[in-house]
Parts: sequence; C-alpha cells; structure tokens
Amino acid sequence: EVHVETSGGGLVQAGGSLRLSCVTSGFSLDDHFVIGWFRQAPGKEREGISCFSVRDGDLPYAEAVKGRFTTTSDNAKRTVYLQMNSLKSEDTAVYYCGALRARYCEGYQYGMDYWGKGTLVTVSS
Repeated sequence: EVHVETSGGGLVQAGGSLRLSCVTSGFSLDDHFVIGWFRQAPGKEREGISCFSVRDGDLPYAEAVKGRFTTTSDNAKRTVYLQMNSLKSEDTAVYYCGALRARYCEGYQYGMDYWGKGTLVTVSS
C-alpha cells in the first residue's frame, strides 16, 4: 500500500531554515513515482512548489521558492526532503507531500495520486 507522511514543520523566525521530510512506503523512489511538494496558505489554494523524480536532472521549483528551497532524497530511507532556507512570512502555510504515478515531474502541480497529512510551517516576522 502506497503511503506518504509529511513532517518537520514548526515555528521559525524570518530568515531561518527548516527541513521537511516526506517518508514513503509501499514503493521505491526508483519506481515510476514522483514526489511533489505543495503548500496551502490561509485563504489561498494549494500550490505545487517542487517535485522530485530520480529521472529528472533539473528539479522544478515554483518561482516564489526558487533559490531558497531545495529538494533532495535519501533512497535508502525512502525519504524526500524539502530544505527551506531564508524563510519569509509569506512562506507560512500547511505543507504537504504527495506521490504521483509518473516517471517525470512534468505536470506534477496538477495533483498527486496519494497525499500525506500536512505539516504547518509558521514564519514569524
């Protein structure tokens, strides 16, 4: 059974860093799955911010996070990470990871097949 679990959120001051984890089970990161990172800020729609695929050389990032957020993986731990640096108050949101049956990240922002529960990130100014 495919399962993804998001963790690592918390309260951080503006300019600080956090690392979110997406722990997967039921499939291998080398399988035909990609892992997407999304967030939903208060009063806004959920937006895709990054994606991981073992087959993509350049991982996609939303413009709002490009240069500050980095997606990495530890295949042995079946975990994908979202390293968030230089956090801003506008990064405050509930963050989710999800798994999509696909070989590449193209189109990931349209949704996932499996979702993890969200984790709240609050950035204080």
